[in-house]
Amino acid sequence: MASSGDEGRVVRDLRSAAESAGGDEALHEIESLCMRCGENVSGTTRLLLTTIPNFREVVLMAFECPHCNERNNEVQFAGQLQPKGCCYRLEVPQGQNEVLNRQVVKSDSATIKIPELDFEIPPEAQRGTLSTVEGIIMRAVEELQALQDERKKADPQKAEAIDQFLIKLRSLGSGEAAFTFVLDDPAGNSFIENPHAPSSDALLSVSFYERTSEQQAALGFLVDPPTGESGGPLQNASTVEANSGGLPKVPHGSVGAVAGRRAIAQGNPDEIAAALCRYTAPEEVDTLPSTCGACGAACVTRFFATKIPYFREVIVMAASCDLCGYCNSELKPGGEIPAKGKKITLHVQNVKDLSRDVIKSDSAAVKVPELELELSMGTLGGIVTTVEGLIVKICEALERVHGFQLGDSTNEWKKKKWDDFQQRLSKLLSLQEPWTLIIDDALAASFVAPATDLIEDDSQLLIEDYERSWEQNEELGLNDMDTSSADIAYNMTSTE
Repeated sequence: MASSGDEGRVVRDLRSAAESAGGDEALHEIESLCMRCGENVSGTTRLLLTTIPNFREVVLMAFECPHCNERNNEVQFAGQLQPKGCCYRLEVPQGQNEVLNRQVVKSDSATIKIPELDFEIPPEAQRGTLSTVEGIIMRAVEELQALQDERKKADPQKAEAIDQFLIKLRSLGSGEAAFTFVLDDPAGNSFIENPHAPSSDALLSVSFYERTSEQQAALGFLVDPPTGESGGPLQNASTVEANSGGLPKVPHGSVGAVAGRRAIAQGNPDEIAAALCRYTAPEEVDTLPSTCGACGAACVTRFFATKIPYFREVIVMAASCDLCGYCNSELKPGGEIPAKGKKITLHVQNVKDLSRDVIKSDSAAVKVPELELELSMGTLGGIVTTVEGLIVKICEALERVHGFQLGDSTNEWKKKKWDDFQQRLSKLLSLQEPWTLIIDDALAASFVAPATDLIEDDSQLLIEDYERSWEQNEELGLNDMDTSSADIAYNMTSTE
C-alpha cells in the first residue's frame, strides 16, 4: 500500500508515514492503491503508531476502498527484534471456549501450526495481526474457502478434499475437538495471552531458542562468515583439526553440548564490571579480532579468565565498535560442563540480602513461592544483577509481555489480580515479611553471593546438587554429545 497523488506527491512507505504522524496516538491517513479494483484515488490507509500497554510499540494499519468495499487491517512491530526466537505451545481442550478466546499477537515472521491436522500457516499467509485463537483459525477457513468455486471447476477431487479438511478445521474453531496451537516466531515478537499471569499456565508453555542462519538472514541480520585474505571462508583451529586424519568433517562441538557454548550472562559492560571486579581484577587482558553484531564492521573483543569464589572459572568478554558505538559484555563459562545441576535457595530477611550479587544464567529457572511466581528456563536470558534487581527485572518483563491484563478492556478481576501481585511485590521488596528466592540451574551456571567469608556459615543460603533428568540432558544437548574428535586428538598428542 503506497500513496501517489495527482499533485506529484512522492510514494511513501508505511514506516515513514507512521513516523510523520507526530508521535503516539496520532492517526495518519494516506491515499492508497486498491489491489482488488485498481482504483488509486479511492483507497485510504489509516496508520496509528501506538503502544500495547506494557507490551511493545506497534503500527496499526487499516485499509478501506469505498469503490469496491475491500477492507483489511494489519499490525507491524515498530520496536526492535528480540534477542531470541520464541515458540508458544497452547493445548486447547475440547469444549473450553475461553481458551479459544485467548488473545494472540502474530508478527509478520511467525508461523502457526496445528500438528493434529498437519496444518501450517506460513508467515506470508497471514501477516501481522492481533486476534484470538478462534479468530486465526476462522480466518484460515475463510481464505481456504475463498477459491473453492474455482477449484471445483479445475480440480473437483482436490476441492472435495479441501472441503473435508475445512469441516475438521471448523470443528477446531468451534471447540468440538481438542488440539494443539503452536506459534513459532524467530523474531520473538509474537505472544499468546496467559490469563493466569504472573502464575504459570498448565495449558501454555513457551520456549526460547537461538535463531538459525536462515532465520537470521530472513530477518535481515548479518550472517555471512568472515573471510580470509584469499577470499575464502575462515576456518578455526577446531574445524581444521576435526577435518584432518579421516575424521568426520564437522567442527568439534557441533553435535550435542549445545548449552556448553552459551554465555552465562550478557549485559552492559559497566554493570558486569561493577559486579565482578569486587571479586577479582584482570591480571592480563587478551584481545582477538571479531565482528560488530550491530553494523558488521571489524572490531576488537577483550577477554580475561578468572575464578569467582564458591562459583567456577569464567571468561569475561567485552566488545566495542568504534564505528557505530555498539558495546556488549558476556560472561562465558570456563572448564567442563558440571556433572550435576544446582539448586540455590536464599531466604531473604534483611536489606543486605537484597544487595547480594546474583548471576542468573540462561539455563536457570526462578521461583518465588510467596508470589506464586515461576519463570521457566530461558526467560530473561542471562543477567548479572542483585537479588532486588532480579525481582524487579522479572516483574518488568511480566508487565511488558502480559500487557493485555492491564488495558482498558481488561476484566476487573484481572486488574485486581495484577494489583494484588504488585502489592505483594512491594511488601517483599520493603521486607515487611521474609521471602524465598529459588534458582534452579541444570548447568550449575548460576550464583548467589554468600554473606559470610565461609559459605558454610551462611545459614540463609542453601545450595543443593542434583542429578539431571534425561529430559534436561536432552534439552541441553548432552545426551548426544560427541567428543570422539577431541578424544582422538588428545590421544595422538599424548603418545607423541
